[in-house]
Amino acid sequence: MPDLFDTQQNTGYQPLAARMRPQNISEYVGQAHLLGPGKSLSQVVAGGSLHSMILWGPPGVGKTTLARLLSQATNAHFINLSAVMSGVKDIRAAVEEAQQIKIQSGRSSLLFVDEVHRFNKSQQDAFLPYVEDGTFIFIGATTENPAFELNNALMSRARVYILKSLQAEDLLALLNRTLADKDRGLGHLSLQIDDKVAGLITRAADGDARRLLNILEIASDLANDQDGQLSIDLLAEVLQTSPKRYDKGGDIFYDQISAFHKSVRGSDPNASLYWLARMLDAGCDPLYIARRLLAIASEDIGNADPRALEVTTNAWLAFERLGPAEGNRAIAHAAVYCACAPKSNAVHMAFKAAMQLVQDEPDYDVPEHLRNAPTKLAKSMGHGAEYRYAHNEEQAFAAGECYLPPELADLELYQPSNRGLESKIADKLASLQQLNQDSPTKRYK
Repeated sequence: MPDLFDTQQNTGYQPLAARMRPQNISEYVGQAHLLGPGKSLSQVVAGGSLHSMILWGPPGVGKTTLARLLSQATNAHFINLSAVMSGVKDIRAAVEEAQQIKIQSGRSSLLFVDEVHRFNKSQQDAFLPYVEDGTFIFIGATTENPAFELNNALMSRARVYILKSLQAEDLLALLNRTLADKDRGLGHLSLQIDDKVAGLITRAADGDARRLLNILEIASDLANDQDGQLSIDLLAEVLQTSPKRYDKGGDIFYDQISAFHKSVRGSDPNASLYWLARMLDAGCDPLYIARRLLAIASEDIGNADPRALEVTTNAWLAFERLGPAEGNRAIAHAAVYCACAPKSNAVHMAFKAAMQLVQDEPDYDVPEHLRNAPTKLAKSMGHGAEYRYAHNEEQAFAAGECYLPPELADLELYQPSNRGLESKIADKLASLQQLNQDSPTKRYK
């Protein structure tokens, strides 16, 4: 794709998405939580001083564009790498380029790495000394959670900024600017789009600016042959589905997935099937619904019926093996099962409480009896001493033993419900608790 930031004039054809790429920070739409008055990145622009960062967000929200605008605003030389196409050799070339720019002009360089999560650990490590010594400012873009995909050394040297899907008002502003721009946009076509069609386009774009501009470009070609009027029927040809489905009763996708989730949670199989059918009819990706059902199996059903996790996983796999016709039926099967299953959010609540606890409390040491003892030195230090092997105890339960730090010995996070299998789990835990209380040997007195 041609680069609008090049100093050379572009003479070839450019897609609309390339032509409408913002030329300065004032044209950038969205991400007000980062670029609004007084926000973190607006302060970076105002101060003219960059730091290394990771831009994490879905496709089409402006990660690459933002990196380019930051380099422009701070007068940094921009170097672009794609982790999909690059290797260590390309990293070395980028380092040499940054070093030469520093020697020749004294300018700092900004190295932008798109899809940085695709680099392996050794490739990510290759950046570290040059980030450390200031050879370049590092900005990586990723659609994946950097906590899982990037190594700790790189993460410790870069601040993570979360970019959000564009809101409807952001997309509408971009659409209107494109229609008005006679030089780069579609202003020269006198394209006519009423408010309802504009709303349907922004919904179909689903938070993705690039998708919106691609839809608009294809639609403009068709509308240009029909006196510039972009109708709902014409838009349907572009979307390959009826855009009216996005607007029945004013419902939008996230309202429908919310209604579906609440219907399953509320144990109503009829409503669950209705909202499932509504979403599939509107063109929703069935695997999105399958993923939501998998989450419901843990969040809303949990140990009341552990089989729900297996049923939802199998529905996902069935869809991947069978395709939409039979696969959609498997997802419906899972939706009905989950709706009819006993409900418990006890595991969900216990896990949330555990996460909050470890954030609020100090990092207590692992008790000596629970520590690993793979070597003689570890054993001589008391690691694993007095550990009681549960299988050698009566009922395979070491009554009186404690597996928490002493400071948290009385902690109770999991409160099982009295529904489904979880009622039996509650009885079992109660009996074990009684054995602990009756035990003459307790770990912590």
